[in-house]
Amino acid sequence: MNIRQLLDDRITAALHTLGAPDTVTAIVKPSARPEFGNYQANGVMAAAKQLKTNPRELATRLLEVLDLSDLADKLEVAGPGFINIYLKNKWLSEALGGRMPFAPTGDGRGEWHSPSSQTIVVDYSGPNLAKEMHVGHLRSTIIGDAVARVLEFQGHKVIRQNHVGDWGTQFGMLIAHMVSIAEQNGGVSGVAPQLADLETFYREAKQRFDAEPAFADAARDYVVKLQAGDAECHALWQQFIDISLHHCEEVYERLGVSLTRADVMPESAYNADLANIVSELQAQGLLVENQGAQCAFLDEFKNKDGSITPIIVQKTGGGYLYATTDLAALRYRSGVLNIDRSLYFTDARQALHFQQVFLLARKAGFVREGVALEHMPFGNMQGEDGKPFKTRTGGTVKLVDLLVEAEERAFTLVTAKNPELGEAERHDIARTVGIGAVKYADLSKNRNSDYIFNWETMLSFEGNTAPYLQYAYARIKSIFRRAGVDAEAISSSISLHEIAERTLAMKLLQFTEATDSVAKEGLPNHLCTYLYELAGNFMSFYEACPILKDGVAEDVRNSRLQLANLTAQTLQTGLGLLGIGVLERM
Repeated sequence: MNIRQLLDDRITAALHTLGAPDTVTAIVKPSARPEFGNYQANGVMAAAKQLKTNPRELATRLLEVLDLSDLADKLEVAGPGFINIYLKNKWLSEALGGRMPFAPTGDGRGEWHSPSSQTIVVDYSGPNLAKEMHVGHLRSTIIGDAVARVLEFQGHKVIRQNHVGDWGTQFGMLIAHMVSIAEQNGGVSGVAPQLADLETFYREAKQRFDAEPAFADAARDYVVKLQAGDAECHALWQQFIDISLHHCEEVYERLGVSLTRADVMPESAYNADLANIVSELQAQGLLVENQGAQCAFLDEFKNKDGSITPIIVQKTGGGYLYATTDLAALRYRSGVLNIDRSLYFTDARQALHFQQVFLLARKAGFVREGVALEHMPFGNMQGEDGKPFKTRTGGTVKLVDLLVEAEERAFTLVTAKNPELGEAERHDIARTVGIGAVKYADLSKNRNSDYIFNWETMLSFEGNTAPYLQYAYARIKSIFRRAGVDAEAISSSISLHEIAERTLAMKLLQFTEATDSVAKEGLPNHLCTYLYELAGNFMSFYEACPILKDGVAEDVRNSRLQLANLTAQTLQTGLGLLGIGVLERM
């Protein structure tokens, strides 16, 4: 349990003993200023309103029944009824000296984490296998991956689902092009070289589909054959899928995300259940025919003019849509995977789609009671002009090209700063710094917002950037090298005497609060902000509290070395949860 939650639980319980309704909570938050303590409870005003009493009087009565003597040495009523809480130095020292919040226990959870373990699906990345991954896939991939890592770190059973697009009309078009190439090159084996560049292959197929009626008819025929299970057609499709997935895996490896081939659960995996989905919705009276299509008209989505935006589950002619597949996926996740929670990381433009699908799935009974369905939308990555990020010629930027450029720019930067390092080491550093910079620049922004992609800002060693945090970690590790001390061998107790020591200790113990926030709200920027503040607190501590300077007592030196080591561990753990590496030197 994190400190904030611990305080919230105790103060809430005390409020309830005074007659406050069960809906009232303590609303504990970190204090904005140190003179107001470490935490502040703001829930007394709401409780007083419910009890129809004076909030300051209620706050005074609360202090009479509230016992925080084991962890706080001072409580005070402030303003109209705020409770300021000052934690004990001794308690902080013991908490740090015992186990850090992220120290692993036997079951793999953090020592201070005790949430009820849930089974959680995290649906993210989801590229369309008809093309190579582009920058539009970056946000879903890295935000979803960070949240999956945090949830797993907390001890939840996380099921990653890469819901890739591998079905539909465009694949008939691609198969038709593959057959044409195979005929010209003496068989299926002659197709593989053409698939080395998926973008070019797709563009050629699309041009033929638009310009050649006979080719377009053949493509539609191949869709029918593919859906009917034709062996030859399926073999060609599988060849295309394997090559496409290999492209994705190369990007994932370079990007440092945890998705593997085993996490792929494509659209095609649900194909056999789509007809059942339609027939069951029809049997329940949830579908009506509209212009030959099967549609659900839900009153909850009625527009101001009385019209309803429908959910089209089956097209005229019998084809299925994203809604059909998503309904089948929900039923599978609820009934087979037995999930407690399902998170979807897609861009904000799909918000209405998921609202409709979630509601229809619940009405149809495809999802068990109590299963949380949460769309985690995100904004767009934009160029300096404030428009969607494009190449200089206006084309779509391949994600792999962006990552290559990040490493090249980082290599130039590292070479300028450390020309004495060997080339291989500079490349290793550049890879960690460059990829980390791209990921952190995105993750540090609220996912609901658009953000401007800027190379200079993200690769800066100043400000809230990955290079700044990586450098902070490397700087701490250099302290131990200079001291000739094994960080893990220090066993003396931690003592807090200076304000900077106490501030750093408090921030270290708030790590769990940051990860809990990410797990609950799906906002990795909360963890980024925490790590940035932690690094800043350490820099202030390092300037105010000498560690290796002559004249520093051995017990003080060892205490401060422990604080430094815990900071390094926390930075490494936090960045690791974001999928970002650290370096011993840079």
